[in-house]
Amino acid sequence: MAGETTPAGTAPAAPGPWAAVLGSPIAHSLSPALHRAAYGVLGSGPRYERRETTEQTLPGLAREALADPAWRGFSVTMPLKSAVLDWADRSTRFARLVGVANTLAPVRGAAGTEVLAHNTDVSGIVNALRHAGVDGSSGLRASIIGGGGTATAAAAALHILGADSVRVYVRNPARAARVEAVAGEIGLRLEFHPLERAAAELGGAEIAICTLPARAFDPLADRLPEELGSTAVLDVSYDPWPSVLAERAGERGARVVSGKDMLLYQAVDQVKLFTGAPLAEPLPRQAEVLAAMAGAVGLAPRDYVPAEISDEALLAPRAG
Repeated sequence: MAGETTPAGTAPAAPGPWAAVLGSPIAHSLSPALHRAAYGVLGSGPRYERRETTEQTLPGLAREALADPAWRGFSVTMPLKSAVLDWADRSTRFARLVGVANTLAPVRGAAGTEVLAHNTDVSGIVNALRHAGVDGSSGLRASIIGGGGTATAAAAALHILGADSVRVYVRNPARAARVEAVAGEIGLRLEFHPLERAAAELGGAEIAICTLPARAFDPLADRLPEELGSTAVLDVSYDPWPSVLAERAGERGARVVSGKDMLLYQAVDQVKLFTGAPLAEPLPRQAEVLAAMAGAVGLAPRDYVPAEISDEALLAPRAG
């Protein structure tokens, strides 16, 4: 079952509550393993599957979900993170401030069902870095490699961790317009630099987050400096893992954070939404849930208690 992918527009295979991860390509996604592990510990929750979905097939799948009272929610990955924010009936203010959404959940009322868009990627990034021992502080030196939807969440996460200014390495700054817009909303200064300089300048940051697709950083890896010392490097791509960036950065002394850790922590809030649990409170048996989720994707057990990161106040521009 873990390897099955359902085409968009195909009805769920069995009756009962269901949820899915949407994107294209989607066969590599570890979200089913994480969610199924969580629901196994909780003893309840929706059936969770992969749904191969593009921007063209999203409207049809959305109509199917809205018409089905058993639908509990969607996890959303590329290339849909911007499209779903535009499509949802409403969104959390946090998602609007971040500018992209990775989660859709139904809100049912007397007038019918509306679709709520939310962003848990920021929570995933912040908690993955904190779990690795990264403590943010004002004036944090940080960089982002890439300018897509996940880069937008990375910018928000770095702002929460204390960054006032972030270097963004992209081929074309015009394609990072959404990142720039969100940074302006939250009072974060961006400096754009050519992507080709990202590896050589990695050591100048306390935190570096690579949001490029799998293997896209590989041609730059030979340009990494010989010593990366105290730099924490999060590569959000986890297939394959370790990535070339993770291997080379680790060899040079960096503190490497896996994209699997980010994926785990962003999934915690999705599990809450898909089971009707309050976002601001821990899940029932949360320590057991986290242990099961970590084990399901090959991560080590952990004692770290994730912080709830969905308050728009965290993204407010700082005075001064």
